[in-house]
Amino acid sequence: MKIVMLGAPGAGKGTQADRIAESYELPHISTGDIFRKNISEGTELGKEAKSYMDKGALVPDELTIRMLLDRVGADDCGRGYILDGFPRTIPQAEALDEELGKIGEKIDYAIDVEVPDEDIINRMSGRRACPKCQAIYHIAYIPPKKDGICDQCGAELIIRDDDKPETVRKRLQVYHEQTQPLIDFYRKKGVLHTVDGTRDADEVFSDVKGILG
Repeated sequence: MKIVMLGAPGAGKGTQADRIAESYELPHISTGDIFRKNISEGTELGKEAKSYMDKGALVPDELTIRMLLDRVGADDCGRGYILDGFPRTIPQAEALDEELGKIGEKIDYAIDVEVPDEDIINRMSGRRACPKCQAIYHIAYIPPKKDGICDQCGAELIIRDDDKPETVRKRLQVYHEQTQPLIDFYRKKGVLHTVDGTRDADEVFSDVKGILG
């Protein structure tokens, strides 16, 4: 059961990936985690990736896929895995398919958590973060007991740059240009499944379980 999670930033695909991982006992793999692990452990792949990152350059797709294949070759991936944050573009998806094909594997499910842009902007712009203890709140869904103040440590809450409406709009624009074409890519492969991400996370996961069986 090899799964790719799709969806705009803030759609909740990470939450659903965590739930799939827990329920089906599959590793939840993000490229960010792979980069950090390889770099911290000083692997050859990590050193190569760091040489690009130190120059402020993007890590090439070919190297990212080598690191990814190294990770999915681990024992805990024998029953499958969930990819979150990769592939992001058609060339990445094509390269991943080609490399998986060489070892007789393929992506079985691409799950698209679909949420309209305005809902995402409202969701993310309502987030508040504590700069001291890193606790996260939401003015509508998880409000602090005292407006603007962290329940845990009493610090004044802030809106992170990533959650500001103008930043969210830019991230959504990049998503629509680069990543949304993957929906058509996986639809043509016959593995795309779409869930309505505007509902409660439990309801969304109920749909996901219906897809995965």
